[in-house]
Amino acid sequence: MPDVKRTVKIITEQHVIGKDSGVEGYPMRSWNIRIVLVHEITSEDVTANIFEKATYKLHPTFGDLIKKPPFKIQEEGWGEFDMRIIVTGMDKGGDHELLHDLNFQKERYEAEHKITFKNPKPSLLEKLRESGPVGGEENGVKSKRADDSAKKNRKRPEKGVDMEKLADSLQRLGEEDLLTVVQMVHENKTADTYTKNDVEQGEFHVDLYTLPDSLVRMLWDFCVEKLGS
Repeated sequence: MPDVKRTVKIITEQHVIGKDSGVEGYPMRSWNIRIVLVHEITSEDVTANIFEKATYKLHPTFGDLIKKPPFKIQEEGWGEFDMRIIVTGMDKGGDHELLHDLNFQKERYEAEHKITFKNPKPSLLEKLRESGPVGGEENGVKSKRADDSAKKNRKRPEKGVDMEKLADSLQRLGEEDLLTVVQMVHENKTADTYTKNDVEQGEFHVDLYTLPDSLVRMLWDFCVEKLGS
């Protein structure tokens, strides 16, 4: 499955409250932060349900905070500072670090960050579809031909081939071996095969589940030869 990119939006709101901060010229404030996704087609805010948790690494006076959906924190303080937010993708979707500047210039402000999911598993892929199209799809709807091909291969995988292990092995190949893989795909793909050549990013994407069985076997044997079983 090709990589999937998403836009994460961090929304910050703050206001002065009637408490003494103990520091002249720095009024005490109440502030909160929450995390949403930006839909890739409509640009609307949608629930960030592709993450299982968010870890806020704040100023030492606060310590780390771990939040479940909707990943909102509410705090009080007088100082501005930079923080790190680690969002953890569901179903082994990996950790993604977001850098955020807590400041009091505006009562509300937003910051967007791009993240990438490498070969997301089926359950994560389903959640990703709620915020926009994924590989092999247009306008959020997968083509029937590609969908039928994927279902066929999932029901009858090539004997002796672990598709998840194959995907992992392909990522561990060296640059020269990857060029060989790209050539193999181009020479043996069918009309149902989904590929995307991202020239700007220097990346080549292929949906393994849309490959013909013979090509899946070729790639599997090639990875075993290069990396071992």
